[in-house]
Amino acid sequence: MLLRGWDSVDVVLFSGDAYVDHPAFGSAVIGRVIEDEGVRVAIVPQPNWRDDLRDFKKFGKPNMFFAISAGCMDSKVNHYTANKRLRSNDAYTPDNKTGFRPDNTTIVYSNILKKLYPQTPVIIGGIEASLRRISHYDYWDDCIQPSILDSSKADILVYGMGEVTIRHIVDIFRNGGGVEECRALPQVGYIADEMPEKDDVIKLFSYEECKGDRRKSAKNFRIFEEQSNKFTASTLVQPTGKRFVVINPPNEPMTTEELDSVYELPFMRLPHPKYQGKTIAAYDMIKYSINTHRGCFGGCSFCTISAHQGKFVVSRSERSILEEVKKVIQLPDFKGYISDLGGPSANMYRLKGKNFDLCKRCPRPSCIFPNVCKNLNIDHRPLLNLYRKVDAIKGIKKSFISSGVRYDMLLHTTGNSEIDEGLKHYTEELIRHHVSGRLKVAPEHTSPRVLQAIRKPPFDTFVRFNRIFERINNQYALNQQIIPYFISSLPYCTVEDMWGVMEETKKLNFRLEQVQDFTPTPLTLATEIYHTGIDPYTMEKVFVARSSKEKSDQKMFFFHYKKEVRPAIERVLRREKRKK
Repeated sequence: MLLRGWDSVDVVLFSGDAYVDHPAFGSAVIGRVIEDEGVRVAIVPQPNWRDDLRDFKKFGKPNMFFAISAGCMDSKVNHYTANKRLRSNDAYTPDNKTGFRPDNTTIVYSNILKKLYPQTPVIIGGIEASLRRISHYDYWDDCIQPSILDSSKADILVYGMGEVTIRHIVDIFRNGGGVEECRALPQVGYIADEMPEKDDVIKLFSYEECKGDRRKSAKNFRIFEEQSNKFTASTLVQPTGKRFVVINPPNEPMTTEELDSVYELPFMRLPHPKYQGKTIAAYDMIKYSINTHRGCFGGCSFCTISAHQGKFVVSRSERSILEEVKKVIQLPDFKGYISDLGGPSANMYRLKGKNFDLCKRCPRPSCIFPNVCKNLNIDHRPLLNLYRKVDAIKGIKKSFISSGVRYDMLLHTTGNSEIDEGLKHYTEELIRHHVSGRLKVAPEHTSPRVLQAIRKPPFDTFVRFNRIFERINNQYALNQQIIPYFISSLPYCTVEDMWGVMEETKKLNFRLEQVQDFTPTPLTLATEIYHTGIDPYTMEKVFVARSSKEKSDQKMFFFHYKKEVRPAIERVLRREKRKK
C-alpha cells in the first residue's frame, strides 16, 4: 500500500490457501479480476484465526466489501480422509504443513469479520460456498447442515465460477449501490426476511424438514440438480428458521472472449515472494499446465463439477492458449514439457450441442450417459490440431495430457466418417505422443448397477479402450502403462460387487494403485443417496456401505494380490455366503 501510495483499499479478499498468482488458483483469479476493474484489492492468505485476529484487521475496513474463499478445496475435504482421519499434509500450504486453516473456513472467517466490522458487507464464494449453498449433508459431522449463508452470516454468496458476477458486484458498489442491489444479480444467493416476489420461483422443503425427513431431502436434491443442469433455471427458495435462503439462477455460460480475457490477466504464475524457500505442492503440480476449457457434461453422480462449473463447456480460443504456452516457456526452470493441456475432462474442448437451442431446453445431467447424445458434436479434430500447434512452438519438447480422458467418447461411432476417423487419430496421437509414461483413466467400477448409479459407461468400454492402448503400445514399442482409477463403497455397491471388481481386474492383470473409498462431498447425487439411502430419481431404497467395517471390507478387495489381505477377503466372502 505504501509503495502504491494507497491510504485505503476497496476490497479485502481472504483465502484459505497460500497465495499463488496463477490462473489455476481461484483467489488469484478473483483478485486479478477485481484489480482489472480499477479497484484497489488486498489479499490476505491463510489468516491466523486463533490469536488476536490482527490478520483480519491489518488492512482495516475496506471501502466496498470483504470477500472470502476457503480455497481450491472444501476445507473438510482438505482436512479429512474418507475414514474421517485428519490428513497429514495440505498441498495448498507452504511445505505441506497442516493447521493453517480452520474447519468450515468460510464460516469461521465470515463470522470473525462480521464481529469486527458488523456494518461492512461480506461476500463469500469459491467451491466451499458453492457446494453448501442450500441445506446439505456434511459427511464429517454426519448431519444435515443449513445453507452456508445462514451459518456464515454473509450478505451475499457467489456460486460457481465467479468472474462475471464479481465484476457486476464491484460495479454496483463503485456506483454507490450495495447489498440490496447485488441481490438482483444472477448467480448469487442471499437470505431474505420474506418470501421473494419473483416469477418462476421453486420453493424447496425447509432446512428443518430436510433435517427430519430424508425423503424430503432427496426430493430437494433432485430439484437442485435438475435446475443446476438447465440453461434457464428457476430461483430456488429454501425456508430456514424464520427466514428464506434465496438462490438466483446462474449467468449464461461465459463466452470464449470472456474466458480468454480472464486468462490474459497479468498473472505472475508464481507463489508470492513471502514463500521464498518453501514449496507449495499444489503449485508444483500445475505450474507448467494449461487450462483449455471449463465445465463438464459427464454428469458423474459423485462429482462436484456440474454443481460448480456447470455442464456447459466453455472453451478458450486457440490464440489465447498458444499465448499462454509462450508465457510458460519464459518461466524459470521450464524444461520444455507442458505437464497438462486439459480441463475437468481433457477431451471436451470445443464440444457442445450441434443445435444449441435443444441444449437450452434439456435438463439431462449428462450428455454422454447412458449414451452419447445425438445432438452432441464430439469432433476431436480441433483438439488434435491444438495439440499439434502447441508442440510446434519453439521451446516445447512435449505436451502431456494429465487430466482425465473420457474414453467412452473416443469409442463412440457417429456415422460421420470424418469425425469417426478423427476420433481414431486423436486416440492414437494421445497414446503415442501425450502420455507421460502412465495414462490415468477412470472406469470407477465394474458392476453394471453401480456404474448405472454413478452415470459411467459399462466396464466393457474400458476393456475395449485398454486393448487399443496395448495395441498402440506394442505397435510403437512404447513402455507405457494405463492406470485405472476405482472407487469402493459407492451407492448400491456390495461386497459381491467388489468381488466382481477383483475378478475383472485380475483378468486384465492389474495391480490397482489409484483407488479410494467413496468420500461423500456436499451436494452430489451419490452423497444424497449415501445420506438418505434413497435414490432421488426413483425414491427407492438403496444399499449403502456406511460403517467403517463395511467400508474397509469393500476396499480390501482392491489389494487381493497382497498375501496378508487374502485371508480377510476369504472370511468376508464366507460371511456373505452364510447370509444368503
